[in-house]
Amino acid sequence: MGSLSSPLLLLLFLISAAVIWYAGIKLSDTTDVLAERLHLGSALGGLILLAVATNLPEIAITVSAALGGQLDVAVGNILGGIAVQTVVLAVLDAAGVRPRAPLTRLAASLLLVLEGALVVAVLAVVVMGTQLPSGLHAARLAPASLAIVVLWVIGLLLLNRAGRGLPWHEGGDAPDSQPEPRGHSRGKKEKAATDRGVGTRRAALVFAAAALATLVAGVVIERSGEEFFGRQGLSGVLFGATVLATATALPEISTGLTSTRLGDYQLAVSDIFGGNAFLPVLFFVATLISGKPALPAAHGTDIYLTALGIILTVVYMAGLVFRPRRRHARMGPDSITVVVIYLVGIAGLATMAT
Repeated sequence: MGSLSSPLLLLLFLISAAVIWYAGIKLSDTTDVLAERLHLGSALGGLILLAVATNLPEIAITVSAALGGQLDVAVGNILGGIAVQTVVLAVLDAAGVRPRAPLTRLAASLLLVLEGALVVAVLAVVVMGTQLPSGLHAARLAPASLAIVVLWVIGLLLLNRAGRGLPWHEGGDAPDSQPEPRGHSRGKKEKAATDRGVGTRRAALVFAAAALATLVAGVVIERSGEEFFGRQGLSGVLFGATVLATATALPEISTGLTSTRLGDYQLAVSDIFGGNAFLPVLFFVATLISGKPALPAAHGTDIYLTALGIILTVVYMAGLVFRPRRRHARMGPDSITVVVIYLVGIAGLATMAT
């Protein structure tokens, strides 16, 4: 895209972002409808389907980068997106919580704390994998990326079991949290689709069309954005960790706002944690495609962003346990802390990228 003018590159970037936003809404709605009608619910199938659907832009960029042999781009895209997607919870806290209370107070659940722990565990394996030699692989498999997939699957199995009930008071849900059970918004979406006469086949077709549009837009937004913002003097690392990561997090924002609007706060937090735990699984995909271990291609900035993602996740895990009552600037103290830490973290990243 180097031959295109800057205004045209910016237009392509903005159009791709709009496509990702709109397609993200359609993906969220049809995913919930299909999950309900196929009786996936919050079981493994539903968790995997939603994780894949909301991370299609990252999947597109990862596959494109791996096919082009740019493993460092794939690694930066995956790890840069995790911190931003965690900050999405602060956006949801400020924009979509009714009654007026911190998001973590209404969403508090031991199951969500376990989901956050899975994110931290997967990211810890990522850091370990970056230190392994690049020659350590066989049959297009690398130990670190394989370990991440195994850990993710085991984590999903445990979360699925915990979702059926924990041996704690009220099944691990905090008292005076959201009044309706987690996932109730999916049933409401399915009922609304039925009332509109939307059949399962039509929902599947819309899902497929939205997925394809998101995949194409994901590649275009990465290439046009990197070229445009590079011309403005923004380094590739900062672009990937800020502008691109924010653009590819649009499906999570649209999905989360829908959930909070329907009062399904636990599902909103779960979608973010679930997506963040899934993203490192893409290292396995990148390794399979390229034939080389992806994680050893990580730069120091990538490891830095991984640590930032861990810290932000732990802050929200603490919020889910302590359940703050008061809000400031429309956010709970945990969300404010996350925003401050993220901004300080990006300032530190800028010193590394220069």
